[in-house]
Amino acid sequence: MRQRSSASVLALVSGGCDSAIMVAWLARRFRSVHPVYVRFGLAWEGAELAGLRRFLRAARIPGASRLTVLSLPVRDTYGKHWSVTGHRAPGARSNDRLMYLPGRNLLLLSRAAVLAALRRVPVIALGTLKGNLFADASARYRRGFGLVASMAMSRHLTVIAPFGGKRKRDVLRLGRALPLHLTFSCISPVRGRQCGRCNKCAERRRGFADAGLPDHTRYAH
Repeated sequence: MRQRSSASVLALVSGGCDSAIMVAWLARRFRSVHPVYVRFGLAWEGAELAGLRRFLRAARIPGASRLTVLSLPVRDTYGKHWSVTGHRAPGARSNDRLMYLPGRNLLLLSRAAVLAALRRVPVIALGTLKGNLFADASARYRRGFGLVASMAMSRHLTVIAPFGGKRKRDVLRLGRALPLHLTFSCISPVRGRQCGRCNKCAERRRGFADAGLPDHTRYAH
């Protein structure tokens, strides 16, 4: 049996399957897990956060503390970007590069680093998967950010991506015993439900199919 670390970890979570499963994975390996959701004011966050809360209540993960929600509005920076307006969000057949949100990991990690240092938590975890296209999802970026954050906060901080070497299908199989139907992966919610037509919904459907697992998500379409 794997020995549990005596350290605590701060887990940056969305409402999706990957970070939800990561919380349970971390809870088996660290003394305690602090789930943190950062609200940017993006179009889907209300529905996503509601899904995350439902999942955490139902999963009842031992060692996971109460969800912390932080606010970091980006409307004044992103302007009329589709992620803020909700208009013309990338569809099911769109190129994944259109999903890039400028500086999002930089913003997420900066806010998380301050909170981690104040809580004396030495490790920050991201739910990044293998095959992520963007430079700010790389191991080099995580190492560099950890060094800068450690200097800024005068406290050693490490950024990890425990699923960085895994595909979505592999992660879904790890979490198959969890209430994954309560997770939320959609950028164009319809009355609080996942639309079934956007880039993220398509990715979710492919993941379950590739993993050979039933998808019990209630899509709007």
